[in-house]
Amino acid sequence: MENKEKPGDTKGHVARIKKQMGELIAHLHEDISKVDDPKAKVLFEVSAEAITGLQKAFSDYESKNEEAWK
Repeated sequence: MENKEKPGDTKGHVARIKKQMGELIAHLHEDISKVDDPKAKVLFEVSAEAITGLQKAFSDYESKNEEAWK
């Protein structure tokens, strides 16, 4: 994937990474039904949940919702 943000463009980098995390979350959820191994299903679901938490942190950073980002 090509990086189109300027070096000092923090908002652009944050938005792109957050979008990529959303795509990965969707991919993980889609693949849960494509694998037979129950442990792999759990791995994909837990991974999606963990990445969702990271994505929320990026959203909070963007909107300055948390005290740490103010």
